[in-house]
Amino acid sequence: MNKVDGYIQRTSMLYKTGVEYGDYTMNFVQGCSHGCKYPCYAFLQKKRFGQIKDYEDWCKPRIVSNTLALLDKEIPRLKDKILFVQLCFTTDPFMYGYQEIEDMAMASIKKLNDARIKCTVLTKGILPFSLTEFSMENEYGITLVSLDENYRCQMEPGAAPYQERLDALRALHDAGCRTWVSIEPYPTPNIIRQDITNILEAVSFTDRVIFGRTNYSKAVSAYREHRSFYNTCAKEVIRFCKDRDIAYHIKSGTITEESDTECAEE
Repeated sequence: MNKVDGYIQRTSMLYKTGVEYGDYTMNFVQGCSHGCKYPCYAFLQKKRFGQIKDYEDWCKPRIVSNTLALLDKEIPRLKDKILFVQLCFTTDPFMYGYQEIEDMAMASIKKLNDARIKCTVLTKGILPFSLTEFSMENEYGITLVSLDENYRCQMEPGAAPYQERLDALRALHDAGCRTWVSIEPYPTPNIIRQDITNILEAVSFTDRVIFGRTNYSKAVSAYREHRSFYNTCAKEVIRFCKDRDIAYHIKSGTITEESDTECAEE
């Protein structure tokens, strides 16, 4: 197991997110050892505001040591306003190989569930099977943009292997938990050639799929057919999910030439 690079403190933890499919969120770690090179919006944001120095600094996670104390303070004040809390938007709650981060995630979820607050989780790590002991209203998700391990090693060098993510998600699903998959940021063919149907087949057991394009990437902009490519992929996601009665959400801006009605969540 890896050790975190240190500890920081914050003055608040729960906040309302502006993300289109989000409600409240919490980020109890600064940085992320997964080191994604899409590029990562969270990394760009934290660097812009001077919270981290560079990519190497970003890849050294620091735990917010007063996370649970902040939750104790904020949950009574906010619980009537919260629909659900997502872990996390600017870091990963189950960072691959970091037991201390996993322990804090589990303690946070328990505290929120004890207050009857639903949690939604998204990770590129391994979802522990012990999540089955928490509220069955929770939703557990993984990011999966490919099945090619060479691509994972290149673009998500510190994250869990794809099959390990899938196996952990499937175990939770089979135990009766609600599960979902984020296929975002999906790469264009000049970055990697692959068939999105293969990914969809691999996650066909899940309850919900979110699909979105890659942003902030010069490589995507250089691919002249990127608009039509994402339109085609989004149509395939919609068709696949409708055929299998899977809920779906196409991220805003992914479809650029189709009716807005196709972008709605089922």
